[in-house]
Amino acid sequence: MTARLVAAVGAVVHAEVPPTVAVTDVVRVGPLGLLGEVIGLARGIATIQVYEETDGLQIGDPVRPAGTPLLAFLGPGLLGATYDGLQRPLDTLAAAGTWRLVPGLGQSSGTGSPGPDSGAGPVGATPPEADALVAPLPRDRRWPFTPERSVGEDVGPGDVLGTVPEGPLRHRILVPPDTPPGRLVELRAGPFTVADAIGRVAGPDGEVPLRLAHAWPVRLRRPVACRLPMERPFVTGQRVLDTIYPVAVGGTAVIPGGFGTGKTVVEQALARWSDADVVVYVGCGERGNEMAELLATFPELVDPRTGDPLLARTVLIANTSNMPVAAREASIQLGITIAEYFRDQGLSVALLADSTSRWAEALREISGRLEELPGEEGFPAYLASRLAAFYEAAGRVRVLGTPEREGAVTLVGAVSPPGGDFSEPVTQASLRLAGTFWSLDAELAHARHFPAISWERSYSLVAGTLAGWYAREVDPAWADLRADLLAVLARERSILDIVQLVGTDALPDADRAILVAARLVREVFLQQHAYDPRDAARPLLEQVALLRAVLAARDALLRWTDAGRPLEAAAGDPRLGELRAAKGWTGPATADRLRDLAQRLASDDEAAAGSSP
Repeated sequence: MTARLVAAVGAVVHAEVPPTVAVTDVVRVGPLGLLGEVIGLARGIATIQVYEETDGLQIGDPVRPAGTPLLAFLGPGLLGATYDGLQRPLDTLAAAGTWRLVPGLGQSSGTGSPGPDSGAGPVGATPPEADALVAPLPRDRRWPFTPERSVGEDVGPGDVLGTVPEGPLRHRILVPPDTPPGRLVELRAGPFTVADAIGRVAGPDGEVPLRLAHAWPVRLRRPVACRLPMERPFVTGQRVLDTIYPVAVGGTAVIPGGFGTGKTVVEQALARWSDADVVVYVGCGERGNEMAELLATFPELVDPRTGDPLLARTVLIANTSNMPVAAREASIQLGITIAEYFRDQGLSVALLADSTSRWAEALREISGRLEELPGEEGFPAYLASRLAAFYEAAGRVRVLGTPEREGAVTLVGAVSPPGGDFSEPVTQASLRLAGTFWSLDAELAHARHFPAISWERSYSLVAGTLAGWYAREVDPAWADLRADLLAVLARERSILDIVQLVGTDALPDADRAILVAARLVREVFLQQHAYDPRDAARPLLEQVALLRAVLAARDALLRWTDAGRPLEAAAGDPRLGELRAAKGWTGPATADRLRDLAQRLASDDEAAAGSSP
């Protein structure tokens, strides 16, 4: 039976297909071989979601089943790559001036690995020159493979076979998770391409070839040995996040905010300064000029860990707002699969999605074309379950295989609520799922306070869990310092409510001193300049030392006003001037200088006011 197109409504088409076609199978639609995925079957008619523009399709056009689901190709060559939502390398497509091509799906060998003849190229009636062009991994590059296992050893899913150097990492080559356990009958050292066989494993169904790369369905989550509790923070270098609203390694965070509040800048700061080994950045439905700026600046950013370009440990996935809307969901799934692959190597991965709102809008559009019963604000009724599946990809785990190792995916999802309305369905569903909520405030952004994290609406459900780690590794009094800081901000809020009624001049000196102290908290501690090399990120020890100095300034202001010192004179104390300048301090002795400043602020010695560190 020949599959033929019988109807088309935008990105959703219907076709007569043979009974061997299954839901989630990839198909090629029309004479150009547009990539599509079967999302429904009824009486021999397949409902197909096409990931490209369907202009020009006609009734009767051929539909060619590929026989595989949508696959991601995982192996050396991922780091530093820039893909669209279907793992097409944008740089090679742009250089060739070719866009309407299908991605390298490759035929599965039954083990999740691409066959030796396919070389991770596409299936279907695509010209041979395009086959090489859209290969997700470089097909001609040879990687020096160093084995770590010996012939005759028993190996199973997830076992490390050896390594190849890639950027700042030793890229571990794993036995694919769907390969049956068996005995290693061959494993060779040397330079290989991703399609070359580096060895063979003899299993219950015969010998299976092993390669540097393997394929994995993007909608199938990679298995793990077990999940582990979240015990340490995901260090970002941002004071307001690390100290007040931390997220755990393997945890989830949501960043909702209206236009211009700084979601993208926060995520880029996380990509550069967080303690993740690998960063997977998914630009889902964002503006094309914004993603173009990102693609232009990322190669120029320097990794503070290694001094190499930040792109060397980053995978960028760009599906901009002018790209086919149906591919947005695929871009999210692709990002999760790549993150899980690096997690399985025993690495800590930061998965940054910007933004989940655009993904939800794509779900709404496709759902409408499928004539499904709409839910709140037209979103499909399954929106919450799809978001839950997305956030469940995060976690700290013990991965399959030997040697024993731990990996983690920390997931940060930006949300773009229309008009900054946090009551809309995507934001509300995300709040129920994430452990940390970083609320961006438009008023703070307009006042040029960045990062514009609202200390009134944000929260962290894991701060108490992480308090023990902070007490052991950073400061025994971390929890008390954090609570004291929040108390200053809460007290400021209550005093400002009174100010609106009686004015500032009617306040007692103690309350006015609290307002001065709260301003120091905001300007010295909470504000952080993302483009200032001295203040863009701070180690945890310096963060806590600065917090102690700020709280010491609060105590000093209250002490000085209680002693009858005029508030104006107290606020002009030289030690407070030092504190305001402390954000610019750098060098290995910065934490010691801050501790010394805190001690001098705690002193009533007049000589301390004029001394310098």
